[in-house]
Amino acid sequence: MSVPIFIKNVMRKIVLYILGLVVCCQCFVGCDDSDSFTTDRASLLSFSTDTVKFDTVISTIGSSTRQLMVYNYNPDGIRIVTARMKKGSDTPFRVNVDGSYLERESGAKAFDFEVRTGDSIRVFAEVTMPDKGQDEPTAMEDMLIFTLESGVEQGVIMKAVGQDVYIWRGKVIERDTLLEAGRPILIYDSLSVKEGVTLNMNAGVQLYFHDGANLWVHGRIVAEGTKEQPVVFRGDRTDRMFDYLPYDNTPSRWGGVRFKASSTDNYLNYVDIHSASYGIACDSSATDVMKLRLENSILHNIGGEGLGLYHCRSVVANTQITNTLGHCVSVVGGWAEFTHCTIAQFYPWDASRGDALYLANQWLALDYPLEHAHFMNCLVTGYADDVVMGNLKDEDNTLDYFFGNCLLRTVPSEDVNRFVNVVYEPKEGDGVASKQFKRFDTDNFLYDFRLDSLSVARNIGAVEWAENIPTDRYEVSRIDDGKPDAGCYEFVKE
Repeated sequence: MSVPIFIKNVMRKIVLYILGLVVCCQCFVGCDDSDSFTTDRASLLSFSTDTVKFDTVISTIGSSTRQLMVYNYNPDGIRIVTARMKKGSDTPFRVNVDGSYLERESGAKAFDFEVRTGDSIRVFAEVTMPDKGQDEPTAMEDMLIFTLESGVEQGVIMKAVGQDVYIWRGKVIERDTLLEAGRPILIYDSLSVKEGVTLNMNAGVQLYFHDGANLWVHGRIVAEGTKEQPVVFRGDRTDRMFDYLPYDNTPSRWGGVRFKASSTDNYLNYVDIHSASYGIACDSSATDVMKLRLENSILHNIGGEGLGLYHCRSVVANTQITNTLGHCVSVVGGWAEFTHCTIAQFYPWDASRGDALYLANQWLALDYPLEHAHFMNCLVTGYADDVVMGNLKDEDNTLDYFFGNCLLRTVPSEDVNRFVNVVYEPKEGDGVASKQFKRFDTDNFLYDFRLDSLSVARNIGAVEWAENIPTDRYEVSRIDDGKPDAGCYEFVKE
């Protein structure tokens, strides 16, 4: 049925009326005060920060991006005539203001921005620090200057610190080599030490490994750090994941250190290995020669196994091995001796973390004879009620494993020959294990495994073993009072 003409006319008028209202509304909006701009010198922009700071940046390698917000809280809009870097073309900073890149070739400036009342614009900044050819870090500073239509200039400071490095790509150490302290060495595509070759590292040497890079040792490593200047193996990310969290405090930033079957007689003293995918892995070797001697060192925040000893001979003393996704320490067959070590499993990134200590004489259906696994004056703890586990086939009760004067978080043993003067950590209450340490900040992933006054590891060590290692990792005497503490740290009253 057709619609009468008069109804069509009424509908047409209604549509025209609505359209007219829409146009009027748009006109009113177009005349809103938000489109008015002021040249009042008292009307200023506000910034989310007065200084854009970059973490230490590896020279010649671009930084991550920082963001700055520019707000207008005034009743009128503000026009920005120019946005420019004070140093112009000489600035190391790369800046984008509201979608406009400040081209260094054009003096690092851009023109004509509007910030309406109640609105904001974004600024993105990066930096590439120049190589100065020096060992010490270099600080640089510039200022992003906004010139307003009123003639007022407002600025935000930009700061960065550059660290020159030596860059090695797929480097193979083919002859005996000594590394001295100086600028860090940035390693891409892994570093290898050839069989029969020794790589010596003096105190203060720093190796920065790129994502996935490893240290493969077919020959031998001797790393002689000190308390003040450890030898450091770490990832190459020097920036932050979040404001409170440096990438260096997160795991799996690089590969790890692997001593191959041909590698023996390695010595690591005051070495700091952290934020790796695995810490140290020792491949199977004859147990009548020393594979690894590890002293006064730290293996921390590891995305896999901390220290894996697979049928080899090793001695570990005064060393902290903590917070690993895999086992903190795995001893699979072989000969191993630990004295005054802190082995603590508080890995915060995954609840399926491994044990603090794992002992086995079988692996992948193969037998690995466990000749000797002794732990003296050690502290072994973690989140779980039992962090000392293993896979030991001991039908005739002849395996040589021993715990003397240790603090253990495990099920108490009735074997008085293998567990001598052992203190079993209390299980009652939340956080008993973690509360015995000096700092345990799980919000910011910061840890200090020195002993708190409440620690049950205090005064339980045996003097006979402490006399062989008379000072802790911080060179605090553990025998002056005749009551050494378990672990690699002696309690110090503050």
